Amino acid sequence: MELTEDDVLEILKLFEQSKFDFLQLEQGERKITVSKGGYVPANAGGAPAAAAPRMAAPALTPQPATPQAAAAPAPVASTTASPAANPADAGLVPVPAPMVGKFYSAPSPQDTPYVSPGTKVAVGATVGLIEVMKVFTSVKTEIAGTIERILVTNGDFVEFGQPMFLIRPDA
Repeated sequence: MELTEDDVLEILKLFEQSKFDFLQLEQGERKITVSKGGYVPANAGGAPAAAAPRMAAPALTPQPATPQAAAAPAPVASTTASPAANPADAGLVPVPAPMVGKFYSAPSPQDTPYVSPGTKVAVGATVGLIEVMKVFTSVKTEIAGTIERILVTNGDFVEFGQPMFLIRPDA
């Protein structure tokens, strides 16, 4: 039995409502990995060592994955807090990823990105796309302001709640 897009979206909805922090599902060549523990950048020093065992943990030994998953939010908290620690970044509001998936900065490879640093945006402006199973979802702003920093690059895998942009709200 092949999973449909509706099946995957239902799995994601159920996972979001569950008490689980991590889910890895494999069916044939399709592999779905979802985490609520927060985003751990692949290029952070030491993070790959912590993330790799969690991803490759055998299904029969869920206990070893739990301490590593619990340890993952600590770097995320410090990464998220660091923009506020910089006086120049005080008052910036993050735009979080609304779901897990692959981020795209433009509607197609030949198009210009939706936004760049310095772009003024209104409430509800599309600043990017996230693709899950060939379904594209717009990433929209909840406040009006100016894009100060872009924290992800085109083609990056993003996690639910991961800060993607920093906006300086309009006064």
